[in-house]
Amino acid sequence: MQPKSVPPALIDTLEAIAREAGRIILQIAARTTGADEKQDGSPVTEADLAAEQIILARLAEAFPQIPVVAEESVAAGRTPTLTEAHFFLVDPLDGTREFVAGHSDYTVNIALIDDGVPVAGVVHAPARGETYLGSANGACFIDETNPGERHPIKVKPSSSKVVALASRSHRTRETDDYLAAEGITDCLSVGSSLKFCMMAKGLADVYPRFGRTMEWDTAAGDAVLRAAGGSTKTINGEPLRYGNCAKHFVNPDFIARAQR
Repeated sequence: MQPKSVPPALIDTLEAIAREAGRIILQIAARTTGADEKQDGSPVTEADLAAEQIILARLAEAFPQIPVVAEESVAAGRTPTLTEAHFFLVDPLDGTREFVAGHSDYTVNIALIDDGVPVAGVVHAPARGETYLGSANGACFIDETNPGERHPIKVKPSSSKVVALASRSHRTRETDDYLAAEGITDCLSVGSSLKFCMMAKGLADVYPRFGRTMEWDTAAGDAVLRAAGGSTKTINGEPLRYGNCAKHFVNPDFIARAQR
């Protein structure tokens, strides 16, 4: 499924917001990496909360008519009523465990959803100096050493050597069983939505995910991957969809691939 068209100015605005949030995260990382625990047992830090606060403020200024579903707001019981097809999904700091552990593979994720489809996404990795954008205009990569230059990216073509990606912090036995059944022996471990971006950049072929993920974890990276020519589908082979309020925005198990 090709991404639906969105105004180029929208992706530019989302990129600027993600960068601002990233700067806040880096400032906080320089002085603390402590974490508290939410009711579901997942960690939350000062950086998560501060980044989400600025993202929500900037989205409200730029797109006051579009509701926002954001991780920490939902955890605090603030979930908007989704009466329109359009809404934003926000994870202000995806990979909090990586952030707390001092790793660089955490991201700021902002995605626009249209009728269940992620039509625009920004994944910003502040500690790596990397930003990924995806929309109907294609996918691109930005190196922070030259933030004004966007490099188009595409998924790798099919080959006999398949490289898989797995979560650094949430790898499951089901994932290992899938890799064994598919005969895949090359597997890279990385945190956050960067797994989608690595596939979009042509560095891997498949990302199987068995276990709990939330829609804000995946939507922005999924938008980048789809824009680069890949796909994300449920175990039943249906495209992964977003906006499932009835299931509290929990994703089903899925397989992301470099091919459609």
